[in-house]
Amino acid sequence: MNQTAAPLVIAEPALMHLVAQWLDHLGSERRLADKTLTAYERDVSQFLSFMTIHLGGAPGADEISRLTPADIRAFFARRRMEGAGARTLARGLAGLRSFLGYLEKKGLANAAAVRAVRAPRQPKTLPKPLNTADAARVVDADESLSEEPWIGARDAAVLTLLYGCGLRISEALGLTRAQAPTHETRVLRIVGKGGKERLVPVLPVVGEAVAQYLKLCPFAIDDDGALFRGARGGPLSPRIIQLAMQRLRGALGLPDTATPHALRHSFATHLLAGGGDLRTIQELLGHASLSTTQVYTGVDTERLVAIYRKAHPRA
Repeated sequence: MNQTAAPLVIAEPALMHLVAQWLDHLGSERRLADKTLTAYERDVSQFLSFMTIHLGGAPGADEISRLTPADIRAFFARRRMEGAGARTLARGLAGLRSFLGYLEKKGLANAAAVRAVRAPRQPKTLPKPLNTADAARVVDADESLSEEPWIGARDAAVLTLLYGCGLRISEALGLTRAQAPTHETRVLRIVGKGGKERLVPVLPVVGEAVAQYLKLCPFAIDDDGALFRGARGGPLSPRIIQLAMQRLRGALGLPDTATPHALRHSFATHLLAGGGDLRTIQELLGHASLSTTQVYTGVDTERLVAIYRKAHPRA
């Protein structure tokens, strides 16, 4: 299949050097996640490619300093024509704002143009948590479909961490042997997105699931080695857990929305339904902003309305 090649990134060397400095600043000082850095680098590269065509030549710091809101809007109009969605465009605008803000602090640009451009309205989507019964079935090791008992215990331990502690899958798989929760463990110290550190309470069932996995695991694991291992002994890939969840969905008759990340959503939603306050749930999830956590109030409201319509005689 023939595909149209993206325009080459052409910019003056001095500007490309500034891009590299900005990315280094985000990684070393702001401690942004690698995925975010990669996305920001790609977004700014696309913008510079666009500016090469827009200006008819390689852009430099001078051209960037004279940007207008119309230039920025023209770039995002092009990206929209290429099929970029609202979330992609919003992230691209955030990356461009960050870069121009960095140049502004150095006295090399005015970021007013990019600040004048509004982010596209995001479609409202609510998390799709599992109900409490289905979440319990998912994390039950006895229902694993693996022929290898230790692999079944491993998958159950990972899924129990996601639901019992509200971890992201990357956080669970990032644990070392020394960090493994035990029967005596009361809290886990987790380093999440952007290097943000938080303490997460550990339920006894989580320690039991991890202990069962370690008892059956055929590999010797050093204290600083990855806690969860793949079939050949290397660090476990998130894809393996996603596939395990896919098999469980089929076996348990769960919808496609029942993913590993849905267990984290379930953790938050079930805490809220049980009387947990948003500030506490925000801390447990490691959200930088309370507005991110507030999405779960929408989930709980939907649940209450569904119960009302089902139970009320006049509904």
